[in-house]
Amino acid sequence: MQNIVIKGGARLSGEVRVSGSKNAALPILASSLLCSGRCLYRNVPALGDVRTMQRLLDDLGAEVTTGSAGTTVVDTSTVDNVEAAYDLVKTMRASVVVLGPLTARHGRARVSLPGGCAIGARPIDQHLKGLAAMGAKIELAHGYVTTRARRLHGATIVFDMVTVTGTENLMMAAALADGHTTLENAAREPEVEELARVLNKMGARIRGAGTHLIDIEGVDELHPVEHAIIPDRIEAGTLLVAAAITRGNVLVRDCLPEHLEAVVAKLRAAGAEVTPEDGGLRVRAKAALKPVDISTQPFPGFPTDMQAQFMVLAIRASGQSVITETIFENRFMHVPELQRMGADIQVEGRTVIVRGPCKLTGAQVMATDLRASASLVLAGLVAEGKTEVRRIYHLDRGYDRLDKKLRALGADVRRSKGGL
Repeated sequence: MQNIVIKGGARLSGEVRVSGSKNAALPILASSLLCSGRCLYRNVPALGDVRTMQRLLDDLGAEVTTGSAGTTVVDTSTVDNVEAAYDLVKTMRASVVVLGPLTARHGRARVSLPGGCAIGARPIDQHLKGLAAMGAKIELAHGYVTTRARRLHGATIVFDMVTVTGTENLMMAAALADGHTTLENAAREPEVEELARVLNKMGARIRGAGTHLIDIEGVDELHPVEHAIIPDRIEAGTLLVAAAITRGNVLVRDCLPEHLEAVVAKLRAAGAEVTPEDGGLRVRAKAALKPVDISTQPFPGFPTDMQAQFMVLAIRASGQSVITETIFENRFMHVPELQRMGADIQVEGRTVIVRGPCKLTGAQVMATDLRASASLVLAGLVAEGKTEVRRIYHLDRGYDRLDKKLRALGADVRRSKGGL
């Protein structure tokens, strides 16, 4: 098993490009199931989760071809299987987004229930509630959900809570439903808006994506599409934080500032200078960082996927920061590892109090989930001595060669083999 070894102390400088968005690529790849033919996608990130989705589509009968420069071709004219098996779904919860497309186009689907994960339970009850309202017959048995519908029909669906994958699943299903569907209290994330953009290019009639109210007029069929995936806002935010905590000067190219407003606002509140430049954002941090208080919220609020990285920034700041996690109930699993490195962190339920600045020292640490692994790499950048982050397969699920990008900015980062 591979680890990442970081020797701390380098001040990052230079330019770095952001890869395509993981959270946009996954549902967009799944949306290929709504049509018959050859879809071509560009700027697809080279990630573990993307490879899992590609394997799932292949298992369903699609022909998936990956090429250079982040291209992926999905030919769905040969899809002959409607079952997403446990062995694939268990490794990536986002696999559940094939449920809506399979039900809408093939009239049935059998998808393994994803269960819980390290950062807490993420049930799919809102997905099933919406599909039932659209006329699907649903059966839960033997760890699978089975749906059947001769043809889905339009419905008004009010989400009990904001759910990104639920919004995406039902938006895809409604694109081929008979009649008009309204999604209320829908997720507003840029990845939802990007999926709607792709669906509309395929011939769907979707309005309001990016707001709490999405209207979909169902069509009889959709056609294949070519599309380039938007940049990954969480990778961009992670790189911005890396520059700030090392008091660096870094231009993060190919990111969309309008997707990062909450993150940039907190970086500026912490004393970092963030300015738009040449199709990206430049971050400089010359003086000592100031403490910041954060509460994670659905977009356009502060993203839960940046909470762990900002905890490292809070460790470097002079004073007390308060971080509240409102999205997931168990997303502080990186805290014990940061404490082992010397961080002064106190956990009180869903709130963390960080007192800084703390002198971090390198240690062997264990990644428990995707964003936790990123926070440990960031901590290693500013720790004294050598930090070894184990179980980096978590990192590779969602970051496209992060170690290589940090190395290009001057960090002493390398991969090694060994450990658990």
